[in-house]
Amino acid sequence: MDRHADARWNGDLKSGNGTVKLGSGAYEGPYSFVSRFENGTETNPEELLGAAHAACYSMALGAGLGKAGHTVKSISTTATVHLTKGDGGSSITGISLVTRGDVPGLSLAEFQKAANDTKTGCIISRALAAVPMTVDAQLV
Repeated sequence: MDRHADARWNGDLKSGNGTVKLGSGAYEGPYSFVSRFENGTETNPEELLGAAHAACYSMALGAGLGKAGHTVKSISTTATVHLTKGDGGSSITGISLVTRGDVPGLSLAEFQKAANDTKTGCIISRALAAVPMTVDAQLV
């Protein structure tokens, strides 16, 4: 199974602009230098990466807990992608995952173990294995 997305960039780095479009048609929108490296209101590659990671992680954690016999009401995850400017240019230097689960009957220790196991088990986490990741997992 293949998934795709398209991006187009017009102009130079600082004054140019672009659009990104998901192959499913679920999202299409603009991005720019300002939205990526400053505080613009458009999207950026790191935000899209974070959305993909949060979605994959939540789904994988729910699947793992379900497979272990737990009834999952909900898993919510926020992925913060840290973009840092260094001597060699900008790099993604870390991803912080904050996940909250509503899983009746599951202890906090069990949830945190499953959350940490999922950090290395979800598809997007595996693809990003070179990036340091942290997980903050709590039950709600």
